[in-house]
Amino acid sequence: MSKAQTKKRPADDQPGPDAKKEKLFSIFSKPGEASSQSSSSFRWITPALGPKRSCLHGVNGAPGSSPKVAAFDLDGCIIQSSFPKKGAPPKFEWWRKDVPKKLKEVHEQGYAVVIITNQALRTSALISDWKKKIPLIANDLSDVPFHIFAATEKDGYRKPIPGMWYELERIFAQDHVQIDVAASFFVGDAAGRPNDHSSTDRKLALNIGIPFYTPEEYFLKLPAAKYTLPGFHVSSLPAQEERIVPAEPPILPAASSPELVIFVGYPALGKSSFFQTHFAPAGYTHVNQDMLKTRDKCIKAAAEALQAGQSVVVDNTNRDVQTRKFYIDLAKKQGVPIRCFYFAGSLELAWHNNLYRAFNLPVSLTASQPKRELLPYNAFTSFRANFQEPTVDEGFYELRKVNWKFEGDEEARKRWSMWLQIDGK
Repeated sequence: MSKAQTKKRPADDQPGPDAKKEKLFSIFSKPGEASSQSSSSFRWITPALGPKRSCLHGVNGAPGSSPKVAAFDLDGCIIQSSFPKKGAPPKFEWWRKDVPKKLKEVHEQGYAVVIITNQALRTSALISDWKKKIPLIANDLSDVPFHIFAATEKDGYRKPIPGMWYELERIFAQDHVQIDVAASFFVGDAAGRPNDHSSTDRKLALNIGIPFYTPEEYFLKLPAAKYTLPGFHVSSLPAQEERIVPAEPPILPAASSPELVIFVGYPALGKSSFFQTHFAPAGYTHVNQDMLKTRDKCIKAAAEALQAGQSVVVDNTNRDVQTRKFYIDLAKKQGVPIRCFYFAGSLELAWHNNLYRAFNLPVSLTASQPKRELLPYNAFTSFRANFQEPTVDEGFYELRKVNWKFEGDEEARKRWSMWLQIDGK
């Protein structure tokens, strides 16, 4: 897709901490004084974005699409952090008095101004009250067109998952504009510094590949502060591990007689994909409790397939000895061998994969695969609390360990390798 220039006046000045000063335009002089006024040029776009309408999108004026984006967090960055109180009149206070001036500067330099914010608004009443504050901010920025995106749920729009950025890319693409991330930037206060509430803004910038500033660095020109990025990242995984241990014999036995195979491991560690790659082409029957809903139905389906002379893979978590014994006893009753494939991986990796497949798959995969819903976190903690690692002493004639290996193209790997979280710092 070709890049296109915005209709706004371009400028060569860079927007970093040393950007050129301009005259301060008129703003309300007292914090909250705007609460009695509203902006006629600001509007919320309806319906909201996403399958659950969880991402609010608003525009001030008629913002143009530009390859250069000046993106900002809202609370603690553009305005002082505050929490809406039901029934109270909306009000706000600029983070620093020069913020409107800086926003006007980057707009006049040809940047598209965009606000990207997470909001913890638990009720529709709080969302409604919060939405009333944004036109007041827009009223003080009457000559600064901008987009605002607000994530209100713990889903694929919530920073650091780049769902709001993807929406911006989609909107700009309608104008045949591709964002130049190297020429753009993002400013946010959730930067992983010792006193920061989180690091999600910096992680979002890393996910996008965009230069990042804290408000102190951008607006006050202070030096960069030390930071840490807590949480799971795929860079912490071992560089190389054997995919299957032991590597021999072949995954599929030479004999064509029926067998029973059970998988063991956390959700989202690639069990179903492993089945589709290795066992489905050989005609194995797939038994999965997510589809059949109960263990009894799984046992019944496995028994019927074995009685019909078919081999079976039980693709469940099978977390403890007692659960696995149901299938070991079934194999003995049917007179067939039983093997176990143990999918190794941490809770953190499994939860990361869960977030990836629910919220951050490439468009090419979302268009070709059934939608995967996010599994609840307690599905993972429950597995961890009750897990018993399988052993051959349980009655398996073969036990093999399957280590995690990401499989996908360059775009899929890029998205899987991002910081993905909807909770925590």
